[in-house]
Amino acid sequence: MRNQKLISTFLLGLLVLNYPLITLFDQPGLVGGIPVLYVSVFASWLGLILLTYGALRSTDDQDHV
Repeated sequence: MRNQKLISTFLLGLLVLNYPLITLFDQPGLVGGIPVLYVSVFASWLGLILLTYGALRSTDDQDHV
């Protein structure tokens, strides 16, 4: 199950950080003084890290029970 979660997280990362979707956020605007593109890239990156952590953490908890 862990491998399926990690593979799906990887594929989601490819989709989210790929060229066509990333251009949706390439706008002349600021969020807290930071360009929208940078905020979206780093928010996506953080989300992928949290999903990976969750996938690894949930399987580790189930293994110890």
